[in-house]
Amino acid sequence: MATFTRYGSFLLATTASLALSACGGADDVASPGAGSVTIVQPAPTPTPAPTGTPTPSPITAAQFAQATTQSGITITADEQLAIVNAGTNNNVNGTGSAINGIAPVGTASLATASNPTSIDSFFTATSYVGALSGPNDNAFQGWTCNSSSANFGGTSASCAAVPAIGTGGSAAACPTGTIAEDALVQTFRVCRLPQLITSSLTLPRIQGVVYRLRGETVVGNDVGTTGADSGVTLTIAPGVTIAADSSEPTTDVLVINRGSRVNAVGTASEPIIFTSQQNLTSGNVGEGTQGQWGGVILLGRAPTAVCAAGTGPNNANGTSTTCQLNIEGLSTGRPYGGPNAADNSGNFQYVQIRFTGVALADGNELQGLTLGGTGSGTTIDHVQSHNSADDGIEIFGGTTNIRYFAVTGADDDGFDIDNGYRGFMQFIIAAQKVSGATNDSFSTEIDSNAAEDLLPRTFSTFANFTFIQTAAAPAAIRQRGGSDMRFVNGIVKTPANVACINLIAGEKSATDRSTIRPADQALQEFGPPSFNSVYFACQGR
Repeated sequence: MATFTRYGSFLLATTASLALSACGGADDVASPGAGSVTIVQPAPTPTPAPTGTPTPSPITAAQFAQATTQSGITITADEQLAIVNAGTNNNVNGTGSAINGIAPVGTASLATASNPTSIDSFFTATSYVGALSGPNDNAFQGWTCNSSSANFGGTSASCAAVPAIGTGGSAAACPTGTIAEDALVQTFRVCRLPQLITSSLTLPRIQGVVYRLRGETVVGNDVGTTGADSGVTLTIAPGVTIAADSSEPTTDVLVINRGSRVNAVGTASEPIIFTSQQNLTSGNVGEGTQGQWGGVILLGRAPTAVCAAGTGPNNANGTSTTCQLNIEGLSTGRPYGGPNAADNSGNFQYVQIRFTGVALADGNELQGLTLGGTGSGTTIDHVQSHNSADDGIEIFGGTTNIRYFAVTGADDDGFDIDNGYRGFMQFIIAAQKVSGATNDSFSTEIDSNAAEDLLPRTFSTFANFTFIQTAAAPAAIRQRGGSDMRFVNGIVKTPANVACINLIAGEKSATDRSTIRPADQALQEFGPPSFNSVYFACQGR
């Protein structure tokens, strides 16, 4: 931890004497006679000067950045700090006292904001850094749920609360295309989705009705890398609750196949909630609950850099018509990828995903939301992933842009991007568990899976992000694998003994280090990561 030096000034007071002249009394023996009397008055108690807020000493490179050696190659802490200092409007000596929970304590921006609209028209210009402008910013209220990880305030309910499903389930009828279960769950009518949805299905909001996933629930048949759309869309109305099935042992997960779509569009006051069946009973879930079902997977035909054996390889423009890869976390092969950067897997807006995350094996996990090769035609905004036993969101390739995404209480990374992902994100929050997630869990992890010259190269821009790191990981931000990255208008806060950044290069040599080497257009490289207008409060300062 950095050493704190307190500066103060002390006021010295001196004692004053008052000389009084005697009064004359010529022959009056009662008079004290000629001369003077000295009276000593007590000195006033000195008023101490105000000490002010302690000013931490400047952060050292070793405190700011974690150096990791891979394949004999190291990016030193000094080099990492120099990369950040090469940007504009960054503050590497920030303090956690400027941040209360997920928001700045005041309305003044913690650093001079940059304008990300110069990068792409997707972005919105702001006058502040971080995902929230101050303590009264309500942009994340209502459609989120509150927990010890992050309190969004306002009308956001507790994440442990039973969703607002309503009453009257005993008399409710299940809509066409769903399967009525025999028994109620509490007072709720349960309408189960078929495991293979081959024609478009709409789930309306019906008071007292909850929809159930059982096992691997799949929307549409896979159409391949270049096939025509299947025409199958799962439409979910605002306020609908979809719960996993805890009555049987298979992993419950919703999969949208290539060529099909999901149209899950809630509202700020009526978000769509994906959750566990346990969450339908009061008191059955709590702050530490996670891993009760698999999550949501969207698969598309946008490019990926990592190709399965016998497919690909891909190029910088992602034009390969054969490159594809099976998404991780499933026992059955579900491929993603293709040459259509503008592919559309649907709309996913004003949605909560609670208590997810299942691992089949190390490195083969399900998380809150998984995107595999989804294209720029896919809309993802106003989504919260809460208490995933793995990542909040993991993105494998593709080009989907994301706005207003909150990851709360994830046990692994908040935002994990790899396999040639080339999209933008703005207004994003990663707030880890108050008690700390597992070691080696980052607010964001960016890489190319140790395949550092595969194309398309992973390259994203995060703008207006807030990362509240609690896990005893090497840092809040890890970037490796030859990936490229821009960070704009951010806030990063880490606890004691945790650095803010960790840049790693595993190729090529000590003088040609992939993640930080100068841009090489032939390799589709941006160059070293760039940081502009980022406020860092590292090491519990």
